[in-house]
Amino acid sequence: MGKNKDKCDLGTCFLCTHCLPDWIPAISAARQNIVIKKGQQIFKEGDPVTGIYFVYSGTVKVHKKWDKEKELILRFARQGDIVGHLGLGSTEFYPVSATAIEAGIVCYIDMPFFESTLQVNNNFVIKLMRFFANELQESEKRMRNLAHMPVKGRVAQAFISLKNKFGLNEQGFINIELTRQDLASFTGAAYESLFRTINDFIDEQIIEISGKSIRIKNETTLLKLTEEEQQAAI
Repeated sequence: MGKNKDKCDLGTCFLCTHCLPDWIPAISAARQNIVIKKGQQIFKEGDPVTGIYFVYSGTVKVHKKWDKEKELILRFARQGDIVGHLGLGSTEFYPVSATAIEAGIVCYIDMPFFESTLQVNNNFVIKLMRFFANELQESEKRMRNLAHMPVKGRVAQAFISLKNKFGLNEQGFINIELTRQDLASFTGAAYESLFRTINDFIDEQIIEISGKSIRIKNETTLLKLTEEEQQAAI
């Protein structure tokens, strides 16, 4: 296949890296590459499940309604990650929404082909089970933190998680730009509480903010805050 900026390379996403090499031509024939714009919704909570998405480029937030006016960001997906897998349950509706926070490309696989893939690719099934197990553990930890950890600890944990997930750019900032509202949704905090906490961290020389970019200046203090708050929550 010739290079095309609007098509994935069949060697990057979760599916292609864990399936049999002989299955790649089948993926090439079945996939749909969808170009997504910043702010574009890929699917929304309550939509019927039609398939699975794999992120080839860009960044996607997976979020859920918290109440009538708020949302909670459950996770961020970047290149290589799977999105829409929470719709594999028996309800046949997506229990979450997925929205692009950066322009990019997602690879869509419909459910009949995805089920055929599961039947043929044992290694992919094993990797998928481990992925689900890890995500369940992370989800349980996040729910515990939301219930028991004060805002300061949750914000500290969010910065550490974002750094571990996306790494740093050449200037030393976390390699993802997020609005304050998305940060509030990721930490499960009210916007005003997040704003005060960020200002406290800036005043204490723990972080630095430039526009939507965040630089961690004192990771040791952030980690200590996280550990202290987690101990207090037990």
